[in-house]
Amino acid sequence: MKHLLSNALIIARRDFMAVVATPTFLLFLLAPFLMLGVSIASGIGGAYLAKGQHDSRQMIVIASSADTKRLTLEDDVLRSRLYGREGGPPAVHFVPPLADPEVQQARLLADKTVDATAVMRGPLERPVIAYVAGEADDGRYLALLAEEALRNAELGRPAGAQFSVPQMRAVQKTVPTRSRQQSTGSGTVVIMFMLTIMLASQAVGTLAEEKSNKVIEILAASVPLEAVFFGKLMGLFGIALVFVAFWGGLAALGIGILPASAGLGSFAPVIGTPIFIALAGCYFAMAFMLLGAIFLGVGAQASTMREIQMLSLPITLFQLIMFGVSMAAAGNPASSVARFAEVFPFSSPFAMAARGATDATLWPHILALAWQTLWVGITIALGAHFFRYGVLKSGVGPFKALGLILTRR
Repeated sequence: MKHLLSNALIIARRDFMAVVATPTFLLFLLAPFLMLGVSIASGIGGAYLAKGQHDSRQMIVIASSADTKRLTLEDDVLRSRLYGREGGPPAVHFVPPLADPEVQQARLLADKTVDATAVMRGPLERPVIAYVAGEADDGRYLALLAEEALRNAELGRPAGAQFSVPQMRAVQKTVPTRSRQQSTGSGTVVIMFMLTIMLASQAVGTLAEEKSNKVIEILAASVPLEAVFFGKLMGLFGIALVFVAFWGGLAALGIGILPASAGLGSFAPVIGTPIFIALAGCYFAMAFMLLGAIFLGVGAQASTMREIQMLSLPITLFQLIMFGVSMAAAGNPASSVARFAEVFPFSSPFAMAARGATDATLWPHILALAWQTLWVGITIALGAHFFRYGVLKSGVGPFKALGLILTRR
């Protein structure tokens, strides 16, 4: 065991330095900046597009000058009361009635130059509101506007008058809440899944070049294949740690400058923040090793880049299923789905990380980490076994390893 570990460390150091000590790794490390820039640019573009679309939309009221004055004041009060300074339905425009208000209403809705979502006509006691399909909220707003104006008029109050003037203030919750602890668990699952998919998927093509130039045969003749596989996984995990440390440090700086009023205390995991962070790191390591071992073992069977791409797709789909199960477990910690996700080895790291946010019991995590470590060893051993008898053995095709092993048994 000691000999296998020392060989694995040598291979891990070789693979780690072969990647980290290159300018390409810097581009890989900074790639999320590009992704972030694209996201920000897309968000800004989408916001301006939505704002432009919202600015062009309008609600129209066909009303006399007296009703227009009253409805304008009521509109200002309703918007400030219901929506504040921003948001809310489109602006209300008032037009004087023509000879036939019904025809006028139909023409306004059919006019291509006027982006009207709803048009109201008639007296306030019996308003007739027509709205474009899908814009029922705008029609209801006009109905509420007419109701408020008529009510104030019947009571003899000035337009926009209120019986009470409420004083409203926001209160930041600093104590942990159950719903926000579940949100912490779900967020941890999402972050772990994104990191493992992005970083562990590199293992699928790790052996492709070494198979083509016969380096793998030299390594297999020198050290056990299990050490080769484990060493390559540790090298990739070292690269992943550099990536996580860089971006985790930036995230910690960003969180550190947030004011206390941000209410982050209500998201605190029930098991305690330091222990939760330590457990999340351990579960990320287990998730990376498990997924990386699958990618490495299956990718080792491929002989071309096309086969590698074809093989990585079903693994990714399988991991997406594990992600969905883990998210369901995070949303309902006491359910049977949560128990299944915590026991099944390939979803266990994600589900157990989410459990730490809502359950203070520590011993299940120790048991889960031991269980996941066992499955890391099993997965590496199976990958090396298939590779030894399916690829290195002459005359046997790469995808016949399973049949060969079953026949031998």
